[in-house]
Amino acid sequence: MRDAVVRDAVAGVAGTLNSQIAERTAELERIFLAQIPEVHGDEPIKELLAASTASNLSVMFEALRHDIAVDQIDVPPPAAAYARRFAQRGLPLEALLRAYRLGDHHFIQWFLAHLADWADTPQQLERAATEVVAFTVEYVDRISEALIDIYREERKLWGQRTDAARAAQVRAVLADSSVDETTAEIMTGLAMHRWHVGVVLWMARDERDVVGRMDEAARALRAARPSPDLLVPADAHTLWAWYAAASEHDARTLDLADVVDAGSRIRLAIGEPARYLDGFRATHGEALRAQVVAETAVPPHRVTRFAEVRLSALLSENVDELRAWVVRALGGLATDDDPSARLRDTVRTYLESGGHSTETAERLHIHRNTVRYRVRRAEEVRGRPLDEERIDLEVALVVCAQLGSSVLRPAPSS
Repeated sequence: MRDAVVRDAVAGVAGTLNSQIAERTAELERIFLAQIPEVHGDEPIKELLAASTASNLSVMFEALRHDIAVDQIDVPPPAAAYARRFAQRGLPLEALLRAYRLGDHHFIQWFLAHLADWADTPQQLERAATEVVAFTVEYVDRISEALIDIYREERKLWGQRTDAARAAQVRAVLADSSVDETTAEIMTGLAMHRWHVGVVLWMARDERDVVGRMDEAARALRAARPSPDLLVPADAHTLWAWYAAASEHDARTLDLADVVDAGSRIRLAIGEPARYLDGFRATHGEALRAQVVAETAVPPHRVTRFAEVRLSALLSENVDELRAWVVRALGGLATDDDPSARLRDTVRTYLESGGHSTETAERLHIHRNTVRYRVRRAEEVRGRPLDEERIDLEVALVVCAQLGSSVLRPAPSS
């Protein structure tokens, strides 16, 4: 028969911890993000991780507080949603369960740190600790088994969809640098030599009937003009699309603003036109970055173009995409050699000096005619005047000065 003091001690600590659930959730979330790399860079997954953690803690605290048996507890809905999203993303089951193994240790430690204040004797403290440990182990075991079933069922359903198979192929092309252009064309059905425009379409996760609405959106997109040359689901809330064009001009003049109705809750993020397999990957990456910016905007934008938000989007640490943008902004000036470095340094100083050749010459300890020559030469190498896309030029020059070769393209071999 349970000691009333033990029961009260466990319930009391559970109540105390439940009042701290926001802080406890944040603590575990930091631990999970540090030790579960699979969730990095995926904001929807990270949001569901936080919701799942909070819901599990709430259920566990309340169960211990009110003496609810583990066999009377079901998987919290946010935890189930987290497992389904893991399955849709193709993330490993091991990573899903790792959070529970990490979490149960900290959960027990929290209780042990507080139980001594409630128990009257060492024996009562030992019994209370044993009860908490037994409950935690049983809860994690029960929930983990249920989540395994949920994950496997979702993987089965997701894998049965034809477009999911195509999505898996597209993900492989995006992620595997060993895939060549010929293989990529077979796997995606796209001619890689064309100009590609990557688009991400998504709906807020709190929308009702999201799956039905996204299926409807996919059908509408395929019937629209222009229609995407490739359309695959990223998950139940998100579609990835690519539009192909014969020329850069055609790609830049694609009118995608009306792809979705003005009243639709579906939003678009659009990458810059790019060519070949590298371009297929780059424009998609830019669309994903534009999506991140769009999701943080208040109020949210219906259509977000990477070209309009690139400076905000580039705050993320992706050197490959940063390099692509630097090359686009600087043209030939983004070459990793000494002549280009001198031109970049001169132009950066010239712009910082307000376009005054004399001040630039004094700062660089060269003749002002040399400054004028280098500025003209820089415009030739860049392929357009310095005043064109001036902000991008200035930021790119600073990035080059700070990061050097990592954001430059190799000099052609002689």
